[in-house]
Amino acid sequence: MLDFLNPLLGRHPERMKANVEIYTWQTCPYCIRAKLLLWWKGVKFTEYKIDGNEAARAKMAERANGRRTVPQIFINNQHIGGCDDLYELDTKAQLDPLLFQATPLKLLSPE
Repeated sequence: MLDFLNPLLGRHPERMKANVEIYTWQTCPYCIRAKLLLWWKGVKFTEYKIDGNEAARAKMAERANGRRTVPQIFINNQHIGGCDDLYELDTKAQLDPLLFQATPLKLLSPE
């Protein structure tokens, strides 16, 4: 949208190779805050809106080691946690290295 601002803001979305997934509720302030940080960094992410969908929430909880609160964030299939966890990674300068890692390829096993 405003891609011309990326160099001015020090963002490099073209280098973001990670597969980022986030489970959200539409009106959840923590979900909005987490998506805002990802957007600010120029990250393309897959959002699963699970409002009222108990089956989707159960799947999220299974992936998130039983956590049922939203948001739940995954980077390259690794559970990161929620909004506070995402911001903590960013504060410690540990988020960008995760975002720059490409999704590991799964090797096909011979059958």
